[in-house]
Parts: sequence; C-alpha cells; structure tokens
Amino acid sequence: MSAAVAWARRRASAADAWRRLRRDRLAMTALIVLVAFVVMALIAPLVSDRADFDAINTGGNPTNSSPSGQFVLGTDGLGRSMALQVMWGARISLLVGFSATVLMIVLGVVVGLAAGFFGGWIDAVLMRITDWFMVIPFLPLAIVLASVLERGVGTIVLVIGITSWPSTARLIRSQVLSIRERLYVDRARALGAGKGHIIGRHILPNVTPLILANTTLAVPIAILTETTLSFLGLGDPTQVSWGGLLERAGTTAVKAGYWWEYLPPGVGIVLVVLAFTIIGRAVEEVLDPRLRAR
Repeated sequence: MSAAVAWARRRASAADAWRRLRRDRLAMTALIVLVAFVVMALIAPLVSDRADFDAINTGGNPTNSSPSGQFVLGTDGLGRSMALQVMWGARISLLVGFSATVLMIVLGVVVGLAAGFFGGWIDAVLMRITDWFMVIPFLPLAIVLASVLERGVGTIVLVIGITSWPSTARLIRSQVLSIRERLYVDRARALGAGKGHIIGRHILPNVTPLILANTTLAVPIAILTETTLSFLGLGDPTQVSWGGLLERAGTTAVKAGYWWEYLPPGVGIVLVVLAFTIIGRAVEEVLDPRLRAR
C-alpha cells in the first residue's frame, strides 16, 4: 500500500511539473525545435540511403551548387546534397550528445553518491580522482584520448563521457552531504534501515530533480564537444556529423563563399544547443522551489 501511495505522489508531482513547464512559452518553443530535429534525424534513413553520399553515385550532380529546387540546401564539392548530409549529421550529433550525457551522468552520480554518503577514505579517494580530472584542461585531454584510441563514434562518446563527469560528481556530492544529515534519514537509520535502503529510498529520490536538470544542461556540452573534436579532424571519418561538415567546409567552402556548405550545420548546432539550454533552465526552475519563489 505504501508503495502505491508513493507512486501516486510521484505521478502527481510529475504532472504538476509538466503543467508548470507548459506555462513557459520559451521552453515549449525550444521543445518543439528539439523534437523537430529528433524527428529529422529519425526519418533520415527513410528519405535517403548512405549510398547517396558515395561520389560514384553523385557524379551527375552539379558541384558546389547553391540552393535550388532540386537541391534545397545546395551541394558540396562532390555533388552530394547538403540537405541529406545535414539530416544524417543530426543523427550522429544527437546520438553522441545523448550517449555521452548518459555516460557522464552515470559516472558522476555514482561517484557523487558514494563520496557524499560513505565519506571517510572513500570520499577522499574519489574526490582526489575527481580533482585530477578537473585540474587537467578538458579539451587537451579529450584531444589526446581521441588521438590515441581507435577512431569511431564509440570513442567520441567514451572520450566525452570520461572527461565530463567531475562537475556532476561534485554537484551530487554536495547535495548528498546535506541530505544525509536530515532528520528523516537519521530516523530511518535508527530504525535499522540498511545503507542500500537509505540510498534508494531517501537519498536518490531527493537528488533526482538535480540529476534531471543537470542532464538537460549536459547534452549541449556533449554536442559542442563532439562538434569541436570533429572540427579538429578527430571524429569518425566514416560517419556524417555536423562537426565533420564544418571541418570539411572550413578547408574550401569558407574561402570560396559557399555559405550553404557551412551555415546549415552551424545553425543546426546553435539551435539544438540553445533548445537544450533553455529546456534545462526551465526544468531546473520547475524542480527547484527556491527558483520558483523568485
């Protein structure tokens, strides 16, 4: 019965949070933009095939052609449609953004929970490891890892995930340190509750809003990092991504004034990052009573 009551309260709380979020017109606009990009990425295989990017199949197309009725966003130097490349690039950029965010959030939450709840030598060791990752400049470390490891989407996800979790760990740890000293946690401990029960029933539910807000703000960071690594030539050369399109356009298209080769992926990156940032701020305000009071 208690579990049913708890789930009912959680559903009511989620419904109330959604109602508050819907009142934010800017956040709803950002959500619509984000859904549009996700849909575009999902339907890319239905619109075209990867073979459409092979130079042998695009030999009859005009090269470096400006937008027209046949090619909405023009073509690149090999006659490939920029519209199709932007659609397929969205798949890789969003996939890397979501996957790397999941990895960094999981690592950050596990480390933050363990350090904050157990304390002692566990906290000291985990925080020294966290400090080591935070002291080393992020971008050079990511570049070194991306250069040493095998090139691929999985490598990019791994590089972003293992270099971006320390800030999340610090944030979760500070929240856990506060929650573990509250009276209801002391009462559960006095009644004989185990550590796993306390973490699962009292600590984790109370840091979940913070995790959700931090997740929405971490996705744009992951997307920008993937774009940066791809722009530097450290992405997966076999995949089309927005960063890869910008890297390729930077060698010839910018100098030649072929704006349709670098502007669409650049605008896509800006819109997706801005949408995630707006949604993240809105979610943080909805879930944090102190921000709502302002």
